[in-house]
Amino acid sequence: MPLQWNDVMSFAKNGMPAPDRKVVKTDAEWRAELNEEEYMVTRQAATESPFSSSMCGLFEPGLYACRCCGTLLFDAQEKFESGTGWPSFTQPLAANAIAYNADTTHGMVRVETVCNSCNAHLGHVFPDGPKPGGLRYCMNALALRKQST
Repeated sequence: MPLQWNDVMSFAKNGMPAPDRKVVKTDAEWRAELNEEEYMVTRQAATESPFSSSMCGLFEPGLYACRCCGTLLFDAQEKFESGTGWPSFTQPLAANAIAYNADTTHGMVRVETVCNSCNAHLGHVFPDGPKPGGLRYCMNALALRKQST
């Protein structure tokens, strides 16, 4: 059964299922492994410019992993063209892959998505996606790494 908006809100309010593994590194270790843009997006919750990545238009089979720790997050079968300028997915690969946080920055109320294994900022999730789940995971391409199947 796909995740629904009520599931996301419950996770954000009550906590997430435990991840399969936890990855903890120092800030210096993250800086050494990531380029400046990747670091800003994943470790400091920046947002890349819309339409700045060719990943938006890639729809071939494969899996998308967290750029920071390699945790598998999304299947390309759940990817869709949202027209927003960022890669969008309808469902995570597993219910415990992504954690959710209330985000009230920029004068909005949103739900931030982070990797549940390493806390890398990924993007946000919205309740305006396609059926059956109705979710739109709007991700920063810099936070993801495409893997072949």
